[in-house]
Amino acid sequence: MSEPTAPRIAPPSKHQLALMIWICVFPTLTALNLALDGWLSTMSAVLRTFVLATIAVPIVIYGLMPHLHRLRARVLSRSARS
Repeated sequence: MSEPTAPRIAPPSKHQLALMIWICVFPTLTALNLALDGWLSTMSAVLRTFVLATIAVPIVIYGLMPHLHRLRARVLSRSARS
């Protein structure tokens, strides 16, 4: 006997993806701004933005988004079973 397969979850819509990205980016940038405030305050706005983006993007893409995608899939598969 074969095991039942999990329902296929569609990829997020562009609106869902935008919300997921915001959910990851806002707290990441907030935490980085608070943690690095003294060091960042001496930089120009462009350099400060470059530093924050260089640190935040890998955290969001490789650290947070995969967890959020898995959470979304669990929530959607749970609601599909109900």
